[in-house]
Amino acid sequence: MPYLIDGHNLLYAIRGSGEEFAGMDEAVMCSVMNEYFSRIRDNAFIIFDGTGPIDKSFYYGFANLSVKFSGEDLEADDIVIDEINSDSAPRRLVVVSSDRKLRLAASRRRATSLASEDFWRMALTRLNRKSRKQTEPSEKRQGLTDAETDDWMRIFGLK
Repeated sequence: MPYLIDGHNLLYAIRGSGEEFAGMDEAVMCSVMNEYFSRIRDNAFIIFDGTGPIDKSFYYGFANLSVKFSGEDLEADDIVIDEINSDSAPRRLVVVSSDRKLRLAASRRRATSLASEDFWRMALTRLNRKSRKQTEPSEKRQGLTDAETDDWMRIFGLK
């Protein structure tokens, strides 16, 4: 399911969730969110209010995340609502915001909405899980010893 995220609303929720996150900025949040969406194998579109930094090239390098700044004339809320209303399959959308106006727009189109605080708790739980990668046996990379090779040759009746 694609996610639409009210950027500053989520950032406010993150900063309020503990001292270790109090200094988080937009760039760090986007990096963390890209990691989260990479892990769940999904995509998100984060919209921030304002013009953002002059050099936005950092925000274009994410594989699972698109980032947009609303500019001077629009608010992020307006862009999120436009995205909800123009989506051809709104039931697949997940709108992340604690803003009542955005959550109402999502429910009108039958999109799922999550409060920013709830989404952050869910994301943090997933990000804190250890990777489930299984370690490969060293023999896979190093090969068998001569003695082990001889044993297997004997077991299979080969010379």
